[in-house]
Order: sequence, then C-alpha cells, then structure tokens
Amino acid sequence: MKTPFILYSKVSKMKGCKKVMRITILVDNNTFIDKYYFGESALSMMIEIENEKILFDMGYSDIFLKNSQIKGVNLDETTKIVFSHGHNDHTRGMSFLPKSSGLFGKPIYAHPLFWNSKRFEKLDIGAPKNIDWLGDRFDLRLQKEPVKLTNKLWYLGEIDQYTDFEKREAIGENFVNNQWQADYVFDDTAMAYETKEGLFIITGCSHSGIANICEHAKKVTGNNKILGIIGGFHLFDLDERLEKTVEYFQNNNMTQLYPSHCVSFKAKAYINQFIDVEEVGVGLEINV
Repeated sequence: MKTPFILYSKVSKMKGCKKVMRITILVDNNTFIDKYYFGESALSMMIEIENEKILFDMGYSDIFLKNSQIKGVNLDETTKIVFSHGHNDHTRGMSFLPKSSGLFGKPIYAHPLFWNSKRFEKLDIGAPKNIDWLGDRFDLRLQKEPVKLTNKLWYLGEIDQYTDFEKREAIGENFVNNQWQADYVFDDTAMAYETKEGLFIITGCSHSGIANICEHAKKVTGNNKILGIIGGFHLFDLDERLEKTVEYFQNNNMTQLYPSHCVSFKAKAYINQFIDVEEVGVGLEINV
C-alpha cells in the first residue's frame, strides 16, 4: 500500500504560520486515486488542536473505524466528540462501536434535537440510537448555545437566519413533542477556528446555509473575517442560491475552500470558476 499523501492548507504554506490545527478526513463521498481507503456518502473528520483530538461526526457505517486504523488515527485518544446534526450519514457509525470502544465516556457536543427520530418519505434517516443509549455511554452536553471547545475552537450551537437566499427548507419530518412535524434541521451546527488571518469554518452538511453559518460564526466570535471552509455546503443545483453563495464567498475574500460530502460536481465546478476549490477525499490532511 502506498503512503497516503498529505496536503497542507495554503495558510500553512504561504503564511509560514505555526501549524496548530490538523484536520484529517476519515469519511467522505470521494476517495483519491491510488489511496486505498473506504468511501461512502457520509462524513467524519478528526481535528487535532491544542492537545485535543476532536472527532467530528461518525459517518454512516463502520468505515470511519476502518479508515482510522489504516490511516493510523487512534480513536481511543479522542478527547471530545461533536455531531454536526442528527442525520444518519453523520451518526449511524456509532452503531458499529465495539463494546470496548475508547470513545465511550467521552463528552458529546450536539444540538438537543440531534437525537430525535427523523424520517423522509417513511424512511428512517435519524440517529440510530436513542437518548437513553447515548446517555448510558457518553457524557452528553447537548445545547443550543455556542461553546468554546478549546482556546480557539468554537462549537457554534443553533444557527440563526442571516441571509435572504438561504431560507430553511424542511427535509422530511422529526418526532418532537410526541408528534411528527416538518423537520427544518434546526439541529444543524458547525465549528469555527480562530486564526490570525480569520475564521476557518468546519461544517457537516450546512442545512442552515453555509453563509448563515459563516455569519453566525462572526457573531459568536466577534471576528468578521472568514479565511476558509471545509465540509459539506449542501449545494447541488446551478441556481440563484449557488450564485449568491459564490458572491458571498467573494465579498468575504475567502481563499480556502474545501467542499466535500454534500456538494455536487457541477456546483464545485461553478465555484471553481471564481475561487479555487481544493479536492477533498478520505485520507486528506490539512494544517491550518
């Protein structure tokens, strides 16, 4: 097996700054040529920062475990777990944790609605385990408010509405207050890392809207500069939303874009006409 390559972010290479946060992609839709990992339509990352190892999402199957082993990432060293939201392409991997998993007992940061049952056209798309199972095995820290996970890394909590082109759309239903109701994915959240050059956003699917997430990060941190983003942008069609999103990126002078998971090829190609888009796949490492 060939040694997986390491791609450093432009922040590290061009600015010569100290490399203080490393992100490793453990699960993504894409795999690189001649890099022998497993891929699926899901997402998981390991974030290493300030002596912390933070697992962000667990994908859909057991491949986050397999890819971690191949990559040499020791999940037992995880200090915190963050879930971007409760859809099963980000949470179902927890079903495959062995009884002896070193992840058990670790704190989980997520929105209080992330564990609620979710369905789309009668298909179960929610987290595989209920709150009792989670509470017995993890230190649950579920909240809507932002939390500082380290000196420079924020869990953003519930994302507010800031733009007029990213209005929330219902994705199936969720079970709340003993009834099924339209699910606007209010449990969708993200993280923001503070650098001297601006904020670096880490997102799962961006159901809240990627520009809304960036604006919320500005509000939470008090920093109005967005350096870059890695994760799902939830952009698929060549439409007005995509055009206005690119305008937003340009107006904010973003230079580091790593769209992954839930971004179509044609959306990436469109963005790349205006801002260089980096390829993302399982095994990718960036240092910010």
